[in-house]
Amino acid sequence: MTHWSIALRDVPAPDHADAVIVTLPPGAPTDPAVWAREIFSLATMPRWVLAALALRQALVPVLRIPPAPRAAFAVDEVVGGEALVAHDDVHLDFRCGVAVDADARLVRVTTTVRLHGWRGRVYFAPVRLLHPVVVTAMLRRARRRLSR
Repeated sequence: MTHWSIALRDVPAPDHADAVIVTLPPGAPTDPAVWAREIFSLATMPRWVLAALALRQALVPVLRIPPAPRAAFAVDEVVGGEALVAHDDVHLDFRCGVAVDADARLVRVTTTVRLHGWRGRVYFAPVRLLHPVVVTAMLRRARRRLSR
């Protein structure tokens, strides 16, 4: 294998990892930071995903997990054709690489998670089931918006 996502750089042996890939629409931007910002934009996220995030914010204090800060999904760096979103918390370390391959006409979102203790395991049990569905919905919404 010649390419690994930078989402694996800081979390090389994740407790959870997944990837979602869509085609890059004609005329869409190829800047991975633009894609990452659009994917994680609260202004354009599917409403049901926003509702799930609001529910998460309301329930995490039960596990003594602080609510996620607004900057949790900000782009931290861009390496080549991939933008990295990284956030570490008491219950888990999260990395998301958003890669754009203009030659192959693909956009890939790779997520890696390292869990911390019982809080991480309890928190991530339902998230593990929903995560691929949520990321797919967010990526498809970004694709529609960026293809305009």
